[in-house]
Amino acid sequence: MPTPLPTESELAILQVLWEAGPSSVREVQQALDSSVGYTGILKLLQLMAGKGLVRRDESARAHLYHAAEPRAKTEARLVRRLADRAFGGSTANLVLRALSEKRASADELRQIRALLDQADRTAR
Repeated sequence: MPTPLPTESELAILQVLWEAGPSSVREVQQALDSSVGYTGILKLLQLMAGKGLVRRDESARAHLYHAAEPRAKTEARLVRRLADRAFGGSTANLVLRALSEKRASADELRQIRALLDQADRTAR
């Protein structure tokens, strides 16, 4: 069975783990800087472990959690799901909507042009 997509709260925790690396419950809670208490974060991490979104290292006194898959893989699954559900599977419509809703930096536009050039070369 494939790993389920993370919820918004789970994605926030994954962002912390991708940026900080393996972290304790307390470290995740502090990084999130939210009103959710220690036990709430612990419960979310336990649920995420059950879903296969995170793994727990129990070798130290304070258990450390880390993302079960790399950020890029999760992002790719999220983008595919969004393209399928909201844009009829059209990546072009997804990209056009994203670019029309939020201004891209000059560096981001250079990266987008490079990807378009690469896609154009492989389509020939």
